[in-house]
Amino acid sequence: MFENYKVFKTMFAGRELTVETGKVCGLANGSCWVRYGETVVMVNVTASAKPRDGVDFFPLSVDYEEKLYSVGKIPGGFLKREGRPSEKAILTSRVVDSPMRPLFPKDMRNDVAITMTVLAVDPDCSPEILGMIGASIAVSISDIPWNGPIGGISVGLVDGEIVLMPDLEQRSRTDLTLTVASSEHKVVMIEAGANEVSDDVMFKAIMAGHEEITKSLIPFIKDIQAQIGKPKFAFESQDVDHDMFDAVSEFCIDRIRYALDTDDKNIREERLKPIVDDVHAKFDEIYPEQTAMLDECLYKLQKFVVRRWLLDDGKRVDGRKLDEIRPLAAEVGMLPRVHGSGLFTRGQTQVMTICTLGPVSDSQKLEGLDEEDGKRYMHHYNFPSYSVGETKASRGPGRREIGHGALAERALVPVIPSVEEFPYAIRVVSAGLSSNGSTSQGSVCGSTLALMDAGVPIKKPVAGISCGLVTEGERWMTMVDIQGVEDFFGDMDFKVAGSHEGITAIQMDLKIDGLTPEIIKNALETTHKARNYILDEIMLKAIPEPRKEVGKYAPKMLSAKIPVDKIRDVIGTGGKVIQKLCADFDVKIDIDEEGNVFICGVDMEKARACVQVIDTIVNPPEIGAIYKGKVVRIMNFGAFVEIAPGKDGLVHISRLENRRVEKVEDVVSIGDEIIVKVIEIDQQGRINLSRKDALADIEAKKRAAQNG
Repeated sequence: MFENYKVFKTMFAGRELTVETGKVCGLANGSCWVRYGETVVMVNVTASAKPRDGVDFFPLSVDYEEKLYSVGKIPGGFLKREGRPSEKAILTSRVVDSPMRPLFPKDMRNDVAITMTVLAVDPDCSPEILGMIGASIAVSISDIPWNGPIGGISVGLVDGEIVLMPDLEQRSRTDLTLTVASSEHKVVMIEAGANEVSDDVMFKAIMAGHEEITKSLIPFIKDIQAQIGKPKFAFESQDVDHDMFDAVSEFCIDRIRYALDTDDKNIREERLKPIVDDVHAKFDEIYPEQTAMLDECLYKLQKFVVRRWLLDDGKRVDGRKLDEIRPLAAEVGMLPRVHGSGLFTRGQTQVMTICTLGPVSDSQKLEGLDEEDGKRYMHHYNFPSYSVGETKASRGPGRREIGHGALAERALVPVIPSVEEFPYAIRVVSAGLSSNGSTSQGSVCGSTLALMDAGVPIKKPVAGISCGLVTEGERWMTMVDIQGVEDFFGDMDFKVAGSHEGITAIQMDLKIDGLTPEIIKNALETTHKARNYILDEIMLKAIPEPRKEVGKYAPKMLSAKIPVDKIRDVIGTGGKVIQKLCADFDVKIDIDEEGNVFICGVDMEKARACVQVIDTIVNPPEIGAIYKGKVVRIMNFGAFVEIAPGKDGLVHISRLENRRVEKVEDVVSIGDEIIVKVIEIDQQGRINLSRKDALADIEAKKRAAQNG
């Protein structure tokens, strides 16, 4: 029945990689199943027969679908089915889209959709890389025009050694989480998070991944394509007519040069607007069927001018040198009441970041396919329309915002203190107030400022910067801190964040077919120098170190460790004890399975008192210790005083006062709070208390202080 069914196998990073085609999804343009260990990902690619009308870009959609059945889970929530994609799914879609998009014909307007569906997950074999490999295979064997193949690989750094396709145990210990995608000769995508890894080690890791791809994957995929690949279909080119381009160029090229020659985005746009109007006024009648192409001509002319300035004259549109950063400014503590704030400005790019601290229980809970079930450091990025002078209603975060937020989060996670050092959940929100290039790296800088302002004892300050690229044949040049027009018309946006010592995050977006090792090494060196300058000359002058304490409006957090077998005592039957503690001391208490207790409250004194009470609950009171307790029962021979929830002792009538007491009620009543001293704990664990001795000790301390 399945006469076209074929199985292809190869060894990849020490494990067998299997590709199956020809059994399922016969109506897709290209389809395959990819197996690695017990992880299985299905990839399908389809293309429309005709180009989409009215678009000036290649309409590619890439979707990574996480199915919870792949890890034996039933989705939570009322509907019990998968809803909107998780952040991780969106990020995976972006990582696959980034290296594949530049290899499609730029003049094609046929819709192309790539769908990666996770069918089964082996924890030792991450499905994300299989999705990328499967996408490359599916498009390669389809009839869709594409200048591939590419391959992908994950790279770790465990105990100082580079590891390819690390398993679950290795991922738990790695200092580097790197994804590399490569074509036959070049690196086409880099995505990384790292614990301050040096430029040299990062470069070696990238090259190790690149070599494994070119050795194992690319020949394997090309062989599959040679055996079963379909002939590529012809498409209707949407390239600009040469005669039209020459005519428009002759008409306005000098005006375009003048319009672009400024460091102010608003001035540039004001100068360009009448040129656009004049071009349409002159050429709409000459090319009535191709008016949309006139805008494409103007785009290409601007691109031509910017690239010729860079390549021929070493000139940037704003007059900077190739290694010069735009004017910088940093500020902290701009807002009252918030826990921490930072404002970072680089030219016309400006980002404000707010840091909020909360109890550990405010950590985000995750429902996904991997071992990660939550995170206490959360970074959210917003890109409002006013930041680029547009008028659009806000509709929540899109893929761009989620991607930029994840990049900034990845950059800062390595320097966030452990929960033991700083027992808080931390949320950071970055908003682009003005955008003219690289707001994502501006948010890294702004977030470092806000964290330090909030009193978060980060291990190192982190800064981010981008590096651009322009290529022409074998010629290439890089420039640091690209603004919007250089990003738009250039070939690369290479974003690197890190401390003085090393890299914490990388994200690379390309518009060309890949980078050589020389370009990668140059970009790493350039960005390292730039981020050191930003840290030393700008950020650390605004705030040289984290504040010693959290702000007065931030919750005060204390932590304690209790024996696991005492957790039930602190919680109490039906939660009575913990609820009473929260009410009495105006705090929030979280206890994990290992006996870690986190007390959160605005009043530090109350929080400390709560810790003392919890200590009393789980530990036998010491003879001689003094407590403030509450009278809970009165008998004719004395009063029972609760010194901690569920723990009380007897104050005998003879130990209530320094004088003879006829009736207990003459001294105390139920509900009274009194000072007591532990004077005895008998063999049965019963506690004997004394109010008389406690008062005497307190009086003696007062006299000593007065005389001292």
